Amino acid sequence: MTSELTSGLTSGSTGPQQTRPAAAAKPVRWAADAVATMREGARLRLDYSAQSLWRVDRMIDGIRHEGAPYAAVETALRGLGAYAGEVIVRQAGGEWWTSGGDHWVRTPDGRLWDPVDEARRCFAGDGSLRLLCRDATAGP
Repeated sequence: MTSELTSGLTSGSTGPQQTRPAAAAKPVRWAADAVATMREGARLRLDYSAQSLWRVDRMIDGIRHEGAPYAAVETALRGLGAYAGEVIVRQAGGEWWTSGGDHWVRTPDGRLWDPVDEARRCFAGDGSLRLLCRDATAGP
């Protein structure tokens, strides 16, 4: 599926693709909201470093273990996924891409990453924002 996304988003067509700043507007706002919420509510400081994603993974794991229903944490997960995406953008020189309401990060090597969906997988017990960032910033 990634190759389909890559070919559709990088083909140079005038389709629904957008690049920064338009594509980044929502996820950058979601990330900033998550940073503020974590600082105020959980006393957790997030500094857009790759190391901070350890804390985010642990936070999501704790929420899952508390038994919170997905609907109650959906917005928070979107924000934490966007935060991870911003970490990748800043660490790897990537950029946000959007199509059909979904948001991805495209790294300079052309690969696409879906940190918002990865946050959902973390909540399901089958993902890691820290590992996603590691893979995205390591190169092909």
